[in-house]
Amino acid sequence: MNAVIAAVGVMLVLSLSRVHVVIALIIGALTGGLVGGLGIEGTLQAFNTGLGGGATVALSYALLGAFAVAIAKSGLAHALADRALAMFDRQGQAEGGKVKWLLIGLLLVVSVASQNILPIHIAFIPLLVPPLLYVLTRLRIDRRMIACVITFGLITPYIFLPVGFGHIFLNQILLANVSRAGVDVSGINVTHAMALPAAGMLFGLLVAVFVSYRRKRDYDLARIEQVEQVSVQYNPLTLLVAGLAILAAFVVQLWLDSMIIGAMVGFLIFSLSGIVRWKDTDDLFTEGMKMMAMIGFILISSSGFAEVIKSTGEVKSLVEAAAQWIDHSKGIGALLMLLVGLLVTMGIGSSFSTVPILAAIFVPLCLQLGFDPLATVCIVGTAGALGDAGSPASDSTLGPTSGLNVDGQHHHIWDTVVPTFLHYNLPLLAFGWLAAMVL
Repeated sequence: MNAVIAAVGVMLVLSLSRVHVVIALIIGALTGGLVGGLGIEGTLQAFNTGLGGGATVALSYALLGAFAVAIAKSGLAHALADRALAMFDRQGQAEGGKVKWLLIGLLLVVSVASQNILPIHIAFIPLLVPPLLYVLTRLRIDRRMIACVITFGLITPYIFLPVGFGHIFLNQILLANVSRAGVDVSGINVTHAMALPAAGMLFGLLVAVFVSYRRKRDYDLARIEQVEQVSVQYNPLTLLVAGLAILAAFVVQLWLDSMIIGAMVGFLIFSLSGIVRWKDTDDLFTEGMKMMAMIGFILISSSGFAEVIKSTGEVKSLVEAAAQWIDHSKGIGALLMLLVGLLVTMGIGSSFSTVPILAAIFVPLCLQLGFDPLATVCIVGTAGALGDAGSPASDSTLGPTSGLNVDGQHHHIWDTVVPTFLHYNLPLLAFGWLAAMVL
């Protein structure tokens, strides 16, 4: 049994069995380490070494949680929710349909913009989504659809558009690592290479929105009111301060490339303005950190899990085992490479971290099978992106859950991970394989 398959398999089975993701990651890492020959001591050492890799991101999200609570107190997001709710109440079901599509369109546009126009990644989710939950529930919108919409916006832009995070993934990581492995990428149009895989993501989005989750779904309004204030007092001054705080936080984040400092600056503006009273800052800060605690611990645990997988050294042996099945068939070769990419990315939880690992192994295999440079870039890029949408430890799934589950009515695995896996990983696998064959 390959250690990577064992670790990821145990982690996924436990997660699907409703074992908490942190526990599933720890048990999966122990399984992978033992199967990979690291032993208990070596496995724990590798796991502990990897924990530090997720600490910065976890602290960033904890501070974002505090910042999100401060924004909620200002009433900015609630002003938007109140406007949408007023439209719905005024016109009833006829207007409700318009409000539904306006909200879905808003979340999609903001998600896409968070990857390129204003590259803040998932930072917008705890700020925008919780205040909209009451309206979404009144409209009886299935939260699984919203999870798919947000995840589409978090992933598709960076695998297709070479701007913002896409510039980092496509140019600085994908093309650079394929070139480093021995392929001339000077004439490669990376957008062309990833166009069909991106079309697969779009196909999955359309299926999720118009087929799978188009029916109405009921949630308990009382539970939302307990954790998310429905009625919040706000005025032009509080809205102006909130807007300035958000702008300052994003400018600082882009300037210093630090979500931690950006969120802290935004929180301080609320405190100094008086919207958040100084004596309440302790309680508010603690409340915000609690809101994002789960995502932080999962990200820290996933870094330890990924380090154990890398320490076993069995990613390469997994590829070599797959290579024995190929038998010089380009079709089988492309499919197996994509499946290996899916497995590895679901374990590591990050496309950005997976591509350098896969490129060093896949590029020689692609050359051996006769794939041209464009198809090679497509295979490596798609293999790296596969799994990001369906990994329990990916911030592309943890982010939507953090916003949709503030009232405990949205399960991370069954309401985010499984829907995004089915609607994005399967089409991405199919369209990625097709692209490798036709490019």
